Amino acid sequence: MAQTENENKGLALLKKGQKGIIHAIFSRFGLILVLFVVQVLILFGILRWFGEFLPHIMGGTILFSLIMVTYLLNSSINPEAKITWLIIIMLLPIFGMLLFVYTQSDIGHRALKERMNRIISGSKAELVQPPEVMERFAEENRGAAALARYMQRSGCHPVYDRTAVTYFPLGEDKFEELLKQLEAAQKFIFMEYFIVEEGVMWGRILEILAKKAAEGVEVRMMYDGFCEFALLPHDYPKRLKALGIKCKMFAPITPFVSTHYNYRDHRKITVIDGHTAFNGGVNLADEYINQRPKFGHWKDTAVMLKGEAVKSFTMMFLQMWNVDERNPEYERYLSALSMPAAQAKGYVIPYGDCPLDDDRLGERVYMDILNRAITYVHIMTPYLILDEEMKTALKFAAERGVEVALILPGIPDKAIPYALAKHHYAALLKSGVKIYEYASGFVHAKVFVSDTREAVVGTINLDYRSLYHHFECATYLYGTDCISDIEADFQATLAKCREVTEESVKKEKWTVKLTGCLMKVAAPLM
Repeated sequence: MAQTENENKGLALLKKGQKGIIHAIFSRFGLILVLFVVQVLILFGILRWFGEFLPHIMGGTILFSLIMVTYLLNSSINPEAKITWLIIIMLLPIFGMLLFVYTQSDIGHRALKERMNRIISGSKAELVQPPEVMERFAEENRGAAALARYMQRSGCHPVYDRTAVTYFPLGEDKFEELLKQLEAAQKFIFMEYFIVEEGVMWGRILEILAKKAAEGVEVRMMYDGFCEFALLPHDYPKRLKALGIKCKMFAPITPFVSTHYNYRDHRKITVIDGHTAFNGGVNLADEYINQRPKFGHWKDTAVMLKGEAVKSFTMMFLQMWNVDERNPEYERYLSALSMPAAQAKGYVIPYGDCPLDDDRLGERVYMDILNRAITYVHIMTPYLILDEEMKTALKFAAERGVEVALILPGIPDKAIPYALAKHHYAALLKSGVKIYEYASGFVHAKVFVSDTREAVVGTINLDYRSLYHHFECATYLYGTDCISDIEADFQATLAKCREVTEESVKKEKWTVKLTGCLMKVAAPLM
């Protein structure tokens, strides 16, 4: 009885206090605003007090701009990002230069990059690729096996068999099963999510976590520091600690000096006792299970893994958790009973994408699927903010006769990404790509399924943030039983969509078209 009362007191404690929006608002936005004001004041001062020297100042500004343009053209920055920076610096030399130096100086990122590289390189030996599994995979499909070898080279991502995979077509389905699996935990629970918000979903999960922690189960919770903006109090980790839950916030927002705005932890992972893992697009907030409709019906997806492949998600969580640990421990958790699913068909590769290396793994997996597809590639994604490489891959697949179909939101959550997506419609349709919008609401699913044989379900959107700027993760599937379920879900969702045509694109509001054109310039920074 006393234990229950303590748990209730602890849960009540979490409800108190103001959220960290005041602390967070003076982050990168604050610095950008300051730089803009500085530029305005400087320009005003130049015109007011140094008018007689204006020709010399203008000449110096032009020379400075030319130097910056030369530097940018010879840099290794993404081509689309080069164009963006060129425009910013040409229009606003002082502001643009200061912003460029700020974002490229990697204040805070260099240390993070060193720690992440050390953690990843130091943990690769913990997960060894069984050669016989790779050999069997190569016999079934040499192209897919070549992708697997690249994924293994890029990080610690072995190919597994003997892993059962369950597909959840809605967040509600995942939530129901997640509660059951959490209740059954006996040794440890690891959870890592981009968004955590108080409500029905997180409340029920938190009750179980607090109970399990009181029973002696090791519970670790990790969420992205972005939650500080409006979702959780700044001291939330301390509040969870009072319930016996170990908690970390990835990259907390630091006023004016935080450069972690881009490198967010966008991953969604749950690992239970080393034998069960969840992955997909579903965060821990009520809209993801349609308890609180925000943009119509929320369409999301997830997968549950049971078997050998769970080790990779265990490793991914520990790598992120151990970024600030001196003596990371892996063996005790990786050697936990994984309960191989002997009857399970196919191959599974859980993988993570780190923005601090030179491998855009998330984008390259998608592009490889498009390039090897024979019959179809069906995609669900909430955002369509494409670089030219991904856009070319989509168009080329369609132009060589592959049915490329995308399901996008019918009710957007953000106006600018929605306009940017529509900016790509005309070119994609011209090449034969089919585009549909989910009339019932918002699609948050991140799904690729191709040729009834391979699929990806995870956290990786088709936008610059996911493909370039965030920590992401996903599950690659080949020949697993659930692939037919994924394709069936795509077709069921398609029945609730409206098709986009060249005629409907022409009839789009001029404000949306103009927004898409103008914001295309800034897309690489979004």
